[in-house]
Amino acid sequence: MKLNERSLAFYATCDSPADNAGFLYKRGERHTAYHRRWFVLKGNMLFYFEERESREPVGVIVLEGCTVELCDSAEEFAFAIRFGGAKSRTYMLAAESQAAMESWVKSLSRASFDYMRLVVRELEKQLEEMRWGPAGGCGGCRGSPSSWKLKPSGLERSPERLPALPAVLPKENGCAVWNNVPGADQPADTSGCGGHDSEGNPRPPPLPPRRRASSSEAGSAGVAAAESPSTFNRLHEQYGREVARLRQDWLERQRGPRP
Repeated sequence: MKLNERSLAFYATCDSPADNAGFLYKRGERHTAYHRRWFVLKGNMLFYFEERESREPVGVIVLEGCTVELCDSAEEFAFAIRFGGAKSRTYMLAAESQAAMESWVKSLSRASFDYMRLVVRELEKQLEEMRWGPAGGCGGCRGSPSSWKLKPSGLERSPERLPALPAVLPKENGCAVWNNVPGADQPADTSGCGGHDSEGNPRPPPLPPRRRASSSEAGSAGVAAAESPSTFNRLHEQYGREVARLRQDWLERQRGPRP
């Protein structure tokens, strides 16, 4: 993995919150003496500085594939960060108190992504148990909850029981008549407002009753329809003469009185 020094230095000294910070004693790689360093833990990276006010870290330890354990050392409150592999380095550290050592061991042990994966898996398992109950408590069902399927309801198993609706709703006076749908046996609402039905759905407003024409009215309507062209011509001529007369009067008023 390639690490950019400038990016690491900026991340180590930026204002992002640290998971832990404090002074620790670190044993040198060549010399076995312990040196007091300022350590800052951010995520899975453990930075250490020469002083607390230093602008750049001296080094960084990537906490992946390692274990944190207590160890015997000349220094009190000592612990070690060990990596797997024959040539891997072991970092020897020591805290200033028992409480500080326990805090650092706990935070360093939880810093790796491997630990976060274990935590996420355990939380997912607990969530599944809360949703579906413990294993064996669902009547002998097996497999993951994602593979379980709900049984079809009675309506899904027998769709022929549902009443068939007409393709086109019957219309009256140009509007659909809702109460004519088969199976709709609700009495008509005469309160003057639509309201809601028993299921809470908005009910359409009542339609006015359709007026049935009598035989005499039908006959007169037929005669009027037969005479409509002549009647239109007669009205057109009558109103045309009146319009022409009004126009002539207007023109005379515009010309003014004759000398």
